[in-house]
Amino acid sequence: MFNHQRLLDSPTISIITVTFNARQELPGLINSLRAQLNRNFEWIVVDGASTDATIDLLKSSSDIVSTWISEPDFGIYDALNKAIRLSTGEYYLVLGADDRLFPDAIAQYRRHASISGAALVTASIFQDGRVSTGKLGRSWWNGMFAYISGHSVGTLIRRSLHDQFGYYSQRFPVAADMYFIKTVCMSPNVRIHRADFVAGDHGKQGVSSIDKAATFCDCFRIQLETERWKLLQIFLFMAKLALRSKALIRAATEHKAR
Repeated sequence: MFNHQRLLDSPTISIITVTFNARQELPGLINSLRAQLNRNFEWIVVDGASTDATIDLLKSSSDIVSTWISEPDFGIYDALNKAIRLSTGEYYLVLGADDRLFPDAIAQYRRHASISGAALVTASIFQDGRVSTGKLGRSWWNGMFAYISGHSVGTLIRRSLHDQFGYYSQRFPVAADMYFIKTVCMSPNVRIHRADFVAGDHGKQGVSSIDKAATFCDCFRIQLETERWKLLQIFLFMAKLALRSKALIRAATEHKAR
């Protein structure tokens, strides 16, 4: 007999979040996790020794926070790697402090992962006022977005992939997620399942959204390493740099003023 409750309760899911002085953004994320129709998940928070009231907020949210630590780290991906090692779920979902999940997201992710058995389950995300499903195909142009809608909010990742492909690389301070996702997705026998739901709202306060120049350079380095046609990537980098120069200068000016 088909057991509907078993489908809802498996596979196990860990939500992982890294924070630093995130007191202003965290309440919205916490509320979105409390609002989940399926609360059968663990939430791991790794904080980089915040000096604001982030820790007080985590302590007061023990109903939703499963495990948290606060200590100095070597950047976002060092903290993410810590969180993955602390997690126990078969899959994990990355959420930034300014991200928000829609109420049915965990239930939908669990359903699609259980039915598909895929290594990666990618859903649509709400970003910049519109629904994004990724750019599909042409990894030589679209990078990891040829495979997924986005790393945080938009992709459920099988935790055991890190045993095979390693953890997030410290060589890419703001785009190590792109390197990991591309390495996984370009390997044979890794299944990706595209789910037909919108998981949540992708925030715009992350480092990759703010420090656009660093993200731009990291993405070029990753494309150069992972794609076959190196000269094409150099040409594309130069063309994109020319097209985005004004936006990069504006973003750098705003970032310096923060």
